[in-house]
Amino acid sequence: MKTTENFTDKAHIYSKYRPSYPNEYIDYLFSANQLKGDWIVADIGSGTGIFSRQLLQRGLDVIGVEPNHDMRKMAEQSLKLYSRFKSINATAENTTLEENSVNLVTVAQAFHWFNKEAFKIECHRILKQKANVALVWNSRDLTSPIIKENAEICQRTCSNFKGFSGGIEETPEVFNSFFKDGKYEFKKYQNDLLVDYEGFLGRNLSASYAPKKNDEEYENFVFLLSELFEKYSKNGKIVLQNITRSYLGNV
Repeated sequence: MKTTENFTDKAHIYSKYRPSYPNEYIDYLFSANQLKGDWIVADIGSGTGIFSRQLLQRGLDVIGVEPNHDMRKMAEQSLKLYSRFKSINATAENTTLEENSVNLVTVAQAFHWFNKEAFKIECHRILKQKANVALVWNSRDLTSPIIKENAEICQRTCSNFKGFSGGIEETPEVFNSFFKDGKYEFKKYQNDLLVDYEGFLGRNLSASYAPKKNDEEYENFVFLLSELFEKYSKNGKIVLQNITRSYLGNV
């Protein structure tokens, strides 16, 4: 299956249960890139529009580039009131955008799916001179006991599980070869999530590797997660330790 199909049938659950990004991070993006209101940001692998929305709320022109039909339609529906949003059916490696037309490329929670070399070439083509690429993830804090046990459940029940976000935060060489001369600015922000059982389950089920309802492992996956929630919850809620990781630089 092509990676662009990984989230088919998951758009609704993804849109509902995936977290947004800290305001502090959006402030940093603005100051580090000296963003202005009429600038064009290409949000590549824009999915259901979670990150695009945060940029639109700050008055930027945002082009969402998303190849998955379900995810793209969800973004178009939820962002239809924003006149500055433009949705494009295209891939990271071939965005169809004009040369030197973009002031900033952003990639939220999607870079690990891309062909890195082809995407880098495409960034060179579409970005204005000296403009940056911003990669960002909401990552689970792997030092937290609940996150560790959550990963073990995924390991046991999800055949495609290769670590959260494909394990990319453990491979700094990816960033060294993507950014020009291996230079980039790394920032991280605490972005803990307080969730009830529905939110905890939804966050897990929204993952590309998570079983769907008719899959063999689905019931076991849900059962083990409900046990884990029970173990750590207080007053029907748990805190999921979450870190927003940001990588910014020229390519």
